[in-house]
Amino acid sequence: MYMHILMILEEPNGKDFPLGLKQQPPVEAAEEKIYVDVGFWGGLVPENALNVSALDSLLKAGVLGLKSFMCPSGINDFPMTNSSHIKEGLHVLAKYKRPLLVHAEMQLDSEGYPKENDDINDARLYSTYLRTRPPSMEEAAIRELLEVTKHTRANGSAEGSHLHIVHLSDSRASLKLLKEAKSRGDSITVETCPHYLAFSAEEIQDGDTRFKCSPPIRDAANRENLWGALMEGQIDMLSSDHSPTIPELKLFGEGNFLKAWGGISSLQYVLPVTWSYGKKYGITLNQLASWWSERPAKLAGQELKGAIVSGNHADIVVWEPNAEFELDENHTAYHKNPSISAYMGTRLSGKVLATFVRGNLVYKEGEHAPAACGVPILAK
Repeated sequence: MYMHILMILEEPNGKDFPLGLKQQPPVEAAEEKIYVDVGFWGGLVPENALNVSALDSLLKAGVLGLKSFMCPSGINDFPMTNSSHIKEGLHVLAKYKRPLLVHAEMQLDSEGYPKENDDINDARLYSTYLRTRPPSMEEAAIRELLEVTKHTRANGSAEGSHLHIVHLSDSRASLKLLKEAKSRGDSITVETCPHYLAFSAEEIQDGDTRFKCSPPIRDAANRENLWGALMEGQIDMLSSDHSPTIPELKLFGEGNFLKAWGGISSLQYVLPVTWSYGKKYGITLNQLASWWSERPAKLAGQELKGAIVSGNHADIVVWEPNAEFELDENHTAYHKNPSISAYMGTRLSGKVLATFVRGNLVYKEGEHAPAACGVPILAK
């Protein structure tokens, strides 16, 4: 089972940084320390977006593609890009036939929603955080992106490049725009995440900052629309948007949604979460494999991954779809800080029994491989 993971190195304090902005080569840092095959994505930032040689060096080093933010990322070393930067990045990527991943949120000056640094008395209310990142931010970013993705069409100036919208939350105007762009021939895909399919804003308690992420988890009606779009094929694939941190940065004592670290720790749970919440919509194992393996592998240019066929890498997960279990940080969670995950305490079905990477057994019934056997994946 190949899962699409945006690989950005994580520093001990919970901060992270994009490949190309620090001195230590990520490939060297990962060698002999990874238990699965790992691919790296380069960061597209204003500093290198207009520098063809800088982007060439990243792509020649083997990154699977590039990633950029259209809003502040929260990381000083990863500043936001605009459509001009993205256009230039796509033209360079066209030569390598690799994708650009974009966090599509753009703040509009005309909107009077509160800012994350404002002194607001009700910062413990999830509804306050929702107002800081309304659906219009996603819609505005996607509208601007579609002025650029027209160049990715057949015979366009950036033909060969591809734009991928990461962790879409807005199931209304944004999805409609993307559907229209695909029908015009733009090379564009979109993903959403399990937390948008599992949770709704109405269920989030005041001060429970485990649920803070960006874009935010929206209302129950939006969740239903996301499921419909996924089942109909408007949403192409799923990803975890796994964002680990340390408990202190989640500000559990304050419960301040405006200042707490944004991100949901989820990587271990994505298969059972998707399966458990998707059964009511009639999802199949084939769909699960497509959303989590086949399509992400294709996006990342991994021809030998994503499907169980002769000649492919033997990356296989063994699981029992009907087995039920409760997520417990003491027994069933293997993250470094499991208490920060929004999934703790939920009852799920679909228990992973074993995992193989290139035919090597790396996990079986609570036990992990004694030695790392994963390898860095480099694009060619």
